[in-house]
Amino acid sequence: MNEIRKKPLHAIGYNFVADPYLPAGADEYHLRNLQNRSGIPYRNLSAYEIEVLVRNNNTSDDWNKIQVSNAFNPELVKNCKFYGLVRIGKLETISLEFHNIIMPVGLYNSTIISCDFGDNVVVSNVNYMSHYIIGSEVVLSNIHELHVTNHSKFGNGIIKEGEDESVRVWLELCNENAGRKIIPFIGMLPGDAHLWSKYRSDELLMQRFREFTEKKFDKQRGYYGKVGDRSVIKNTSIIKDVWVGSDAYIKGANKLKNLTINSNDEAPSQIGEGCELVNGIINEGCRVFYGVKAVRFIMASHSQLKYGARLINSYLGNNATISCCEVLNSLIFPAHEQHHNNSFLCAATIMGQSNIAAGATIGSNHNSRAADGEIVAGRGFWPGLCVSLKHNSKFASFTLIAKGDYSYELNIPIPFSLISNDVSHDRLVVMPGFWFMYNMYALARNSGKYIDRDKRTDKIQHIEYDFLAPDTINEMFDALVLFKKYTAIAHHKKQGSTINESSLEEEGNAILNDDQYDWKGLQVIAYGFENNHRPTHLIKVKEAFQLFQRLIRYYGTTQLMQSIQNGVVNSLQEIQQIDTTTERLTWKNIGGQLLPETKFNQFIESIHKNTIGSWEAVHGFYKECGATYDADKLQHAYSSLLEIKGLTTEEFTTDIFNELMQEALATKEWMVQNIYDSRAKDYQSAFRKMVYDNEEEMVEVIGKLEDNVFIQQQQNELEQMRESVVQIQSSFK
Repeated sequence: MNEIRKKPLHAIGYNFVADPYLPAGADEYHLRNLQNRSGIPYRNLSAYEIEVLVRNNNTSDDWNKIQVSNAFNPELVKNCKFYGLVRIGKLETISLEFHNIIMPVGLYNSTIISCDFGDNVVVSNVNYMSHYIIGSEVVLSNIHELHVTNHSKFGNGIIKEGEDESVRVWLELCNENAGRKIIPFIGMLPGDAHLWSKYRSDELLMQRFREFTEKKFDKQRGYYGKVGDRSVIKNTSIIKDVWVGSDAYIKGANKLKNLTINSNDEAPSQIGEGCELVNGIINEGCRVFYGVKAVRFIMASHSQLKYGARLINSYLGNNATISCCEVLNSLIFPAHEQHHNNSFLCAATIMGQSNIAAGATIGSNHNSRAADGEIVAGRGFWPGLCVSLKHNSKFASFTLIAKGDYSYELNIPIPFSLISNDVSHDRLVVMPGFWFMYNMYALARNSGKYIDRDKRTDKIQHIEYDFLAPDTINEMFDALVLFKKYTAIAHHKKQGSTINESSLEEEGNAILNDDQYDWKGLQVIAYGFENNHRPTHLIKVKEAFQLFQRLIRYYGTTQLMQSIQNGVVNSLQEIQQIDTTTERLTWKNIGGQLLPETKFNQFIESIHKNTIGSWEAVHGFYKECGATYDADKLQHAYSSLLEIKGLTTEEFTTDIFNELMQEALATKEWMVQNIYDSRAKDYQSAFRKMVYDNEEEMVEVIGKLEDNVFIQQQQNELEQMRESVVQIQSSFK
């Protein structure tokens, strides 16, 4: 039975906060007065103003509870019912226009309970409006409900005085069994979500994160809702317990409940038709359109949900877009793309710069004994059309998965690989280095594209978008070891000789560097890549072995060249003084930001000791690491260069550096040519050209290859590199 409580009519608009929850000496308006920062001096109505209001068919339970500014015009308030304390700013005989809709300033045909208004607002046909603070030049039109409760949390996972722990909202990220759940809060960055969800065995760290979150918020009851200056809300049904920043635009939404919608004049947020959003935080610059359903979620700044997308128990990183599809229990780092109605992502940690194709089901939740599986994918993850993956699976950076059903768990540690399910031969096939060999255009273009699309106004976390960075370079080093071991094992099996585990790397290295070795009939098998007895074939191993070494040298050399051009180092001696006292450092991807493990460990220790004692201090650490990232990356690049060349720093001479620069230039030339060639295929393939009657039609549709802006940019970078090599070689001693 519905519990319908009967109250006196004169109670409407009063006792918003019950006496037990009021601080000593405070009234129910004390938080409202703190929240209202308009600076407008309010006064009581004059007798004439009351007369005009009554004549215009307005009612109030107590006209003494209506307060107005000195520029208030009572003629602009018609057919409204007022209850409780209502404060109204300036009303002038003007109209406000937004997106070709023009409406007169004033309050019309609305029920208003205990609200504050800034200057020159439009409030028209708001059926029920309660306990809101409205900024200046706000438009509210055709809204069924706009109200807050005295225990509003605005999407934060907190509890108010007198509430039970059971009402707290959690985000159940990365895993469906809630074992990685976190408490959402305004300002949560991808790195915060990753740290909290990942390091569960560190009980003290978990405790600290909860403490950080709890102390961010006041547990008092009685906070009002807010609609910031110049925000427009129209044709929307239910808005309950929602905080809206300035310059937001909300139109045609069905239901918005327990949300913060951050928005500002530099990065306005928008919510469109048919959306239903509950228990979430939407950050500045976000777009949510056309039938989106989202429950228990965070959208980082400048992310988008469109065309019926479903986002549940998930964190969506900055500059990411999800359309049409369904995403559950996932943590998604910045720069993610997922555009197709029949794709599905569940219980996954996707580390950014990713693209989920149509028909991809990443982590079906009905293929194991319990809902406790996970998918972990390094940045650049790209499952192709109709790819089906099983929990648990893990992928190195820039893994491309070809169409197919992968019925067994996968663990792919080699970056830049193409994964194929060869059903006819009942085998898994892994081609390392695929992107560089066959689609350099897409790899390089995406790197630049993500930089251009990074619209964050406050870049607290330094996000790495280059495909050659400390994380991928380290994965390449690990892959080189695997190439050597697996090649040696394959050789012994081909020869029928005894395998000596201790000498596999040495033997494999000799084979891979022997240009006279006969590879005919040699099948290189990887182990531990698939949870199945069928073989995993590594193909083009020698090519990948040489390619990865070349790319590591290119990375190290270009980082040194960049540091010289930036004036960071000015001589060979200064290069030799770059800190290489430690081995090549391991790195972690924390929400898209790469951190040296040494700094990360110090950071965790600082949290344990409470020297980092708040989320603001955590974010300060992110900024500090961002400021030193180039120096840390340079150290890593130089260490990588010495390691791949087998040199000590004393053995690194000017002649060697000159040779490396020439090789790096040749590598850049190869990359640019490869970029051109991979794009040129679209102009040369008969199957690509067959839809056009002639060359002219094709050019009109897809443009001239020579006019491709990205290719031109790469060619310009090549010319600049040529000039840099000449300049450095002539001046660097």
